[in-house]
Amino acid sequence: MKVVDLFSGCGGMSLGFQNAGYTIEAAFDNWKPAVDVYRENFDHPILTKDLSDSNVVKDIQQYKPDIIIGGPPCQDFSIAGKRNDTGERANLTISFSKYIKEVQPEWFVMENVYNITRSKVLPEALNIFKKAGYGVSYSVLDASYLGVPQARKRFFLVGHLFSKDGFLDEYLTMNQSTKKLTIKEYFGDKLDTEFYYMHPRSYNRRAVFSVNEPSSTIRGVNRPIPKSYVKHPADKSVVNSSVRALTTKERSFIQTFPDWFQFNGSKTSMEQVIGNAVPVKMAEYVAVTIKNYIDRNKE
Repeated sequence: MKVVDLFSGCGGMSLGFQNAGYTIEAAFDNWKPAVDVYRENFDHPILTKDLSDSNVVKDIQQYKPDIIIGGPPCQDFSIAGKRNDTGERANLTISFSKYIKEVQPEWFVMENVYNITRSKVLPEALNIFKKAGYGVSYSVLDASYLGVPQARKRFFLVGHLFSKDGFLDEYLTMNQSTKKLTIKEYFGDKLDTEFYYMHPRSYNRRAVFSVNEPSSTIRGVNRPIPKSYVKHPADKSVVNSSVRALTTKERSFIQTFPDWFQFNGSKTSMEQVIGNAVPVKMAEYVAVTIKNYIDRNKE
């Protein structure tokens, strides 16, 4: 199937679908650091476009996609800070739904933070999808059950023309692992540390983790251990010379980007690009789920 990726970021969704055998025709985004990374790692075009502009629909239509995938920027729904259902980024979710309505691909996949389920925007987007003729299935998935060594919950909504609501619900859960994937299980002996530091949202949370558990959510911030850091009761180790922060490349591995995938740019920008990405294996799981549904219904 031919795919167009909207709000593509650095390409986590694209690479996941590509790995599952889909053909990525083009990608669209407007954030230069992510666009630069995407362009360096894929052969198909990425177009730098303001996706709040309805005129972009003509650019999308030229690729005649069978499926449109995308993750509209989600900060307005984030748990970090006050939610804003009427913010500019929330409106990009509506822009995405309008693109689906206008282009009418057979399939679409929309990814977002799990908090979107409590927003006022999701019912509005669902109404647009329904009026455009789509049946929808959606679920909050935990990446650590999908081949990703990271406890990262994300909302996925899959739409298919002329299907009934809930058509994919069973498929979205049937092939999940029964236990969470740990960093040790994913990396093997590739890491040279048993405990590592990950800068918390606040010092009310722990910051020292073990490789024998999934990573916490990779965010767009990666800082060294502050000299003034005070051990949190839940830390897996005291801070000593064997505890370190993960490198930028290691954090991309936790997002399940392969070793060959290049992240070139300022460290600050690359940390944000990686933190905003959809884990590759998570996107691949959803892509394979859709294929399984199609194959099963052909039978």
